[in-house]
Amino acid sequence: MRRQLGAVPPLLVVTGSGLGAFSSRLDNQVTAGYEDLPHFPPSAVAGHAGKLVKGSIHGREVLVMSGRKHLYEGVDAADATLPLRALLAEGVRTVILSNAAGALNPTFDVGDLMLITDHVNNMFRNPLVGPNLDELGGRFPDMSEPYSRALMATAREAAREESILLREGVYVGNLGPNYETPAEVHFLRQIADAAGMSTVPETLAARHAGARVLGISLISNTLVRASGPVTHEEVIEAGRLGADRFTRLVGRIVRKVDPSG
Repeated sequence: MRRQLGAVPPLLVVTGSGLGAFSSRLDNQVTAGYEDLPHFPPSAVAGHAGKLVKGSIHGREVLVMSGRKHLYEGVDAADATLPLRALLAEGVRTVILSNAAGALNPTFDVGDLMLITDHVNNMFRNPLVGPNLDELGGRFPDMSEPYSRALMATAREAAREESILLREGVYVGNLGPNYETPAEVHFLRQIADAAGMSTVPETLAARHAGARVLGISLISNTLVRASGPVTHEEVIEAGRLGADRFTRLVGRIVRKVDPSG
């Protein structure tokens, strides 16, 4: 990895479906495809470029994972998070995770950005199962603060400065790849504000390694007000429409945050 990209910066942004345009805003880019990196399985999902980009924004060096492996592709949670854990071992200390998610909260609209305040692991999969990687963290990591309160405060401040409406809520991670049934939507609404198929395994892996995590969801569809079938194409289109606000928000966060924690 160092051969392709050089030193790994302490700040990592992982972009979800349709949000990979963030990496195009970086200056002084160095890019490597996942197929050229050890432990990086190629991404096979539309809207995920499958590349690692190092560059700078507002003078701050940052690493971007444009695309990720999902559990529904047939890999277990440990394999899906192996690229992230490799970067954590190389010195990543702050992780900004993003995703496209369906709204369970009826007050949310397509295109909204939601700050993830907590999550529910409805995947019933955990990347920490199996032999513990003692060099990364302890056997039983605390999860009383999965998403950094300090980073959330920074995100709120950044949103105000950029005049961006930033919703807040709990994210529920489902295994997928199917979208939720009406009964599941009704059930999940009791425990969460948005639903998706990623982020939870990465948060667990990052917190195990002692890294700080910030989570941001782009609301790509409204599950509680769905008027027809949900498609992946509309998820990608929502990402394209929300890419500018997402890029401005994350760029402002990157400018303000101390990446080393």
